[in-house]
Amino acid sequence: MGKIRLTMAQALVRFLDNQYLLVDGVETKFVKGIFAIFGHGNVLGLGQALEQDSGELVVHQGRNEQGMAHAATGFAKQKLRRQIYACTSSVGPGAANMITAAATATANRIPLLLLPGDVYASRQPDPVLQQIEQSYDLSISTNDAFRAVSKYWDRIVRPEQLMSACINAMRVLTDPAETGAVTLCLPQDVQGEAYDYPDYFFQKRVHRLDRRPATEGMLADALALLTAKRKPLLVCGGGVKYSQAGQALREFAERFHIPFVETQAGKGTVPSSHPFNLGGIGETGCLAANTLAKQADLVIGVGTRYTDFTTSSKWLFQQPDVDFLNINVSGFDAGKLDGVQVLADARAALVALSALLAQSDYRAGWGDAIAEARSAQQQETARVYAVEYTGEGFVPEIDDHLDRGRVFAEFIEQTDSLLTQSRVLGVLNQHLPQDSVIVAAAGSLPGDLQRVWHNHGEHGYHVEYGYSCMGYEVNAALGVKLAEPQREVYAMVGDGAFMMLHSELVTSIQEGCKINVVLFDNMTNGCINNLQMEHGMDSYTTEFRFRNPQGGKLDGNFVPVNFAMLAAAYGCKTYSVTTEQQLIDALADARLQKVSTLLDIKVLPKTMVHKYLSWWRVGGAQVADSEKIVAVARKLQENIDQARDY
Repeated sequence: MGKIRLTMAQALVRFLDNQYLLVDGVETKFVKGIFAIFGHGNVLGLGQALEQDSGELVVHQGRNEQGMAHAATGFAKQKLRRQIYACTSSVGPGAANMITAAATATANRIPLLLLPGDVYASRQPDPVLQQIEQSYDLSISTNDAFRAVSKYWDRIVRPEQLMSACINAMRVLTDPAETGAVTLCLPQDVQGEAYDYPDYFFQKRVHRLDRRPATEGMLADALALLTAKRKPLLVCGGGVKYSQAGQALREFAERFHIPFVETQAGKGTVPSSHPFNLGGIGETGCLAANTLAKQADLVIGVGTRYTDFTTSSKWLFQQPDVDFLNINVSGFDAGKLDGVQVLADARAALVALSALLAQSDYRAGWGDAIAEARSAQQQETARVYAVEYTGEGFVPEIDDHLDRGRVFAEFIEQTDSLLTQSRVLGVLNQHLPQDSVIVAAAGSLPGDLQRVWHNHGEHGYHVEYGYSCMGYEVNAALGVKLAEPQREVYAMVGDGAFMMLHSELVTSIQEGCKINVVLFDNMTNGCINNLQMEHGMDSYTTEFRFRNPQGGKLDGNFVPVNFAMLAAAYGCKTYSVTTEQQLIDALADARLQKVSTLLDIKVLPKTMVHKYLSWWRVGGAQVADSEKIVAVARKLQENIDQARDY
């Protein structure tokens, strides 16, 4: 057995450079590279190791720790979890900045390796710059906050601990049932400490992602349940996409005449044009999916977490005898909603169940309902895509009690734009390349996209909605572009989310890695404004307004922002859009550019797409001065009584 004397950081880099993933006979280098922002907690340890010998790892310079970690998450998600970037930061605020990104990755079951610097293991110079001291426990640092949002967490306080920590990190990162954020905390003194590592620690490691088959008993239970039902409904979750089970799901639906609906993570696995595809389901679901969901007597959840947005807070499935059949590689998710559990890989399970079901000559009994629902959806999509502002008396899609006469007049005066959000989406859906990738995450856009966006290309729909993290959009778009450099990538983002975080737009310029930012500016956190007003409140601190010196509240005029000018300062090619023709021209010109672009589109408030036949449980006030709020509380209880308890 040979020995290699290296620092802990040098050993970590060499280990990461030799990890591979084998799926269906295809071997892929698992760690593509590292996003880094260097500070005093990592520059002389991990930074020195990367400078000396980074192997085949590509090192990118991040601009914000959360932003670069979102880029890494976007990359891994677009790569179907088969290749990752690691992220390293300094101690203190640099590390803390990555906590939100860690939570985003874990909520979405996306592998993300975080390597934050940490305070001194020796404690000799304590307290050091950026160190938090807790008098009751001196072992605590900022990095302990990662415990709650990581699927595996470790702190390397001796260089030899690196070996077991790395093996466990890879175990979790490559496990489809357990993956998420993995945090290895690296005390800055230990990063530079030397140790005689065994050479076999650095040998090429191939991690096998085997497709877990369903047992005979599981398949028998599933078969017995399915054959007793007449109106089953498939739910295509993210697990279908990650297991590359889209073809198996499509064939299953066609063979047995079973319609399927899509979660945010599952959308884009099968084209929207498929005759059994009813589109997005749930609180942000579409008319077709939610209409048939209420009639289904069996819900077959394939690779879904059953979030409250998918189930409409466990209220949507109203058929009295509805049952659940859950196909999932995760036992935790397979057990939800008291469903019959098929603990298996999505593709393997669908193929096996299809073979057994074919022997019974089973066909679902939906009749013409599928085609009728799709036809109604197509008409509704065409309608909302065509909505245009018609002047005084115009009623927007979100018809609440906002003083829209004042709001529209002021918005139009400031921007000279009459564009509606749904019309802009229709133009985008028509003019974007069919093989492009759209990226979104928070606000009203994910709802609009799941309800009416017609997906064409494979894996062209990249929406993070497990954590609904504002600020994911632009940064993740860089990760998507790194994953698929041959495709045009469009980050669809609201003004609020853009202002929250867009740091890696600069990195995209630096790397010559073109992304397109499609920014919808309605001068409002519109999604939350809709939520508060729907539940009896008035518009309160969700519109972006100046403070009114007369009343002291934030109800003055709109705060105008020239986002095109901001992006131009970064080096982007930018466009200011206030008319439909300007939008069409900008999209055409943006495709010709070699640098990242930003389209600053001014869209009227309240012109996003309304919801269809859904309900979402939120925490409202049970006691209030406003009768509207009290009435909403009464309605809330009525819907809770109609929902499943667990």
